[in-house]
Amino acid sequence: MAINKATLLALKALSYPDIEIKETYKAQRMLLNIKSASVFTPFYKLWDRQVLSNGREVSVRIYHTTNDKRKNLLIFFHGGGWVTENVDTYNNVCRNLAKHIGCRVVSVEYSLAPEHPFPAGLEDCYAVVKDIMLYPELFDIKREKIVLIGDSAGGNLAAAVSLMARDRQEFSVAKQILIYPSTNNNHTVSSPFKSIYDNGTDYLLTSKRICEYIDLYKSKDEDLKNPYFSPLIADDLSNQPKTLIITAEYDPLRDEGEAYGIALEKAGNNVRVYRMKNALHGFFSLDYRFIQVKRTYELINLFLNN
Repeated sequence: MAINKATLLALKALSYPDIEIKETYKAQRMLLNIKSASVFTPFYKLWDRQVLSNGREVSVRIYHTTNDKRKNLLIFFHGGGWVTENVDTYNNVCRNLAKHIGCRVVSVEYSLAPEHPFPAGLEDCYAVVKDIMLYPELFDIKREKIVLIGDSAGGNLAAAVSLMARDRQEFSVAKQILIYPSTNNNHTVSSPFKSIYDNGTDYLLTSKRICEYIDLYKSKDEDLKNPYFSPLIADDLSNQPKTLIITAEYDPLRDEGEAYGIALEKAGNNVRVYRMKNALHGFFSLDYRFIQVKRTYELINLFLNN
C-alpha cells in the first residue's frame, strides 16, 4: 500500500528544510547518543577491541549471538552522513543482524567528519577490514565468509573499501551488501537522477541535507572526483565483490544506488538490486516488526546462502 496523505504531511513536517546540519551536527550527535542509551540483552556476547589506522585507534564492537547459524562474519559500517551516528546508536541494528542473520557482526567506530574529513573515516574502515582479513583465525573464519555491509554513508564506505582493496591488492572481498548507499557526488539541481527531484524534499532525508553532509565530509573540492569518495564515477569497476544492493522507493539516493548496481554488472560483476517498496531512507534502523525490515533480512539471508 502506498504512503497515504496524512503520512506524507507528517513526513514533510519532519524533513526539517530550514535546519543547517553544518551548525547543528554536534547537537544531533548528543541527541542520538541519549536516545541510544540502553542495556544490552543477555542473548549477545559483546566485546570491544581497537585497530590502528594511521596512528589512530579505531574501536570495533563484536556482536556474537549464542545461536550462530552459519560461519559468516559481517563487518558493518554505520550511516549518518559520515558526520553523525556511531557504534552505540547502531546497537539495535547490529544486534538484530546478529540475531536474524545468525552470525557475528563487527561494527566499526570510524572517525567522523568534519573533525576527520575524507579519507580518514574510509582509511579507518579499510584498516579494520585488513586486520580481520590478514588474521581470520582470530575469528575462526574463512576469508571468503567475511562480508562487508553498510547503510547510507556506510554503504558508500563499504563500496569504497572494496575498490580500495582491489587497487591496493592487500586482500580481496568476496561479498558486499549496500543498503540505500550514497554513490554519487552530485545531489544538486543538476543531478542526473530523478529520485533527487522526486524524493528530495518531503521524505525525511532531503537533497539539501545530503549536500550539507557531502560538504562536511570532503576535505577539498577535488575529493568529489575521487572514486573512493563517489564510487559511481570510477572509471574501472571490474573485479568487485558479489554485491547485493537494496534501495528505498522514497529515497533521494535511490537512483544512484541502483545505477551503481547497473555499472557493477556492466563491469562483469555478480550483482543483485532490489528496490524496497513504500520504504524511506533509514528504514533499516526500524524495528524488526516492519515488513520492509523483515524483507531486508530475508534478502540478506538468501544472498549469503547462495
